[in-house]
Amino acid sequence: MSATTTAPVSAPAPATPAPSPSRWLALGVLSTGMLMTVLDGSIVTVAMPAIQKDLGFTPAGLSWVVNAYLIAFGSLLLLAGRLGDLVGRKRMFLAGTGVFTAASLLAGLATSPAVLIAARFLQGIGSAMAAAVSLGILVTLFTQPRDRARAIAVFSFTGAAGASLGQVLGGVLTEALTWNWIFFINLPIGVAALLVALPALPGDRGLGLRAGADTLGALLVTSGLMTGIYAVVKVEEYGAASAHTLVLGGLALALLAGFFVRQARAENPLMPLRIFRSRSVVGANLVQMLMIAALFSFQILVALYMQNVLGYGAARTGLAMLPAALVIGVVSLGVSARLNARFGERNVLLAGLVLLVGVLGLLTRVPGQADQADYLTDLLPVMLLAAGFGLALPALTALGMSGAKEEDAGLASGLFNTTQQIGMALGVAVLSTLAASRTESLTEAGRSTGEALTGGYHLAFAVGAGLITAAFAVAFTVLRKPRPTAGR
Repeated sequence: MSATTTAPVSAPAPATPAPSPSRWLALGVLSTGMLMTVLDGSIVTVAMPAIQKDLGFTPAGLSWVVNAYLIAFGSLLLLAGRLGDLVGRKRMFLAGTGVFTAASLLAGLATSPAVLIAARFLQGIGSAMAAAVSLGILVTLFTQPRDRARAIAVFSFTGAAGASLGQVLGGVLTEALTWNWIFFINLPIGVAALLVALPALPGDRGLGLRAGADTLGALLVTSGLMTGIYAVVKVEEYGAASAHTLVLGGLALALLAGFFVRQARAENPLMPLRIFRSRSVVGANLVQMLMIAALFSFQILVALYMQNVLGYGAARTGLAMLPAALVIGVVSLGVSARLNARFGERNVLLAGLVLLVGVLGLLTRVPGQADQADYLTDLLPVMLLAAGFGLALPALTALGMSGAKEEDAGLASGLFNTTQQIGMALGVAVLSTLAASRTESLTEAGRSTGEALTGGYHLAFAVGAGLITAAFAVAFTVLRKPRPTAGR
């Protein structure tokens, strides 16, 4: 029997903690960590003009305020998730939260572009360490289906609503104080999370490094993901068919292929390939990658439409998107767990994806001039249909973690977060490039600035709707329960 089919005999399986009231406090800690991670991704985008002016960033250099974080975060999630299984998920969460909090202080004190970019890279490392194991801790804390569904709903809501909250908070802090406070605000939250996490999170010794200390595998997967994400985030600058993109993309694929070959042959693989035997794990991760790529057009391009076409300010844009956060919260926290229990996660996911196709379909009809747009008729219905995200994400999270064994919970959590980041990077690269290209062609054809920008956004929304449709097809076919065999 190959080494990838079973864990080493000497590796003890982590014990499942007994249910206790403190697990809900632990859920609060995990959700707080998730909130910091998501806020950090969206809060920075609103403050970037102020950061550029104060620190003297060039236009090209400014993109690294986002890219440095995204590359570190996305490339280390898988490794951090598996290391959490090996050395202990609590240790990994505490270490990651500590690194993120310290890096936030450094970012807030930055007086030069180089220091801020370095701090953002460290923030990405800390976020990866904490986020990669959060779902793994959650599913071992909540073993009963009903309680797990409620916990996943809370956790999913934190991530979904955090992006909208970040835009509001970023605008308010930047306008009322300075951009530095978008980082300083993490300090009290991070310290409080550490203090509560110490007694609240269950202790676990992990499987031990010998159960998966594959140094070569770690180097291959981390360098492959880092190279791939870097290539993707630079597509808008260099072009999809450029030598830069093709060479780096090919190198990333070669490194990742080498990683999978290594995992199939290693005595103690970093990522046991048995995890891909689960249809729910494979299907949920593929659906998530497509869905998150599409929803970039909702989270980012809608905000750009409001500011560049409708003339909204940063704070007003955040407030305009607040109904989406509220409806996502109501659905995630109020009804998603009950619907999942009654109808099954797959059916609830499919219903959520249908609503999201409606969201992006409506956005392809928004007017190209400010005097023709009305928030109540053109944008508010879109915000309300965002309830589909509140249905889809909790169901998808449950499906993505349901097929993993307990000893692989950290790995499954890291994989789920990794595909989320890959989807986000692909959404940024593909949809923003298509929107920019369409806008340029419409401008050359003599259209006004507002009409040209809106035409580009329309194309991105339409492609996003196609991606959601593809996600629906994958969910419908791959996530079906296997038919029972004869005689059972």
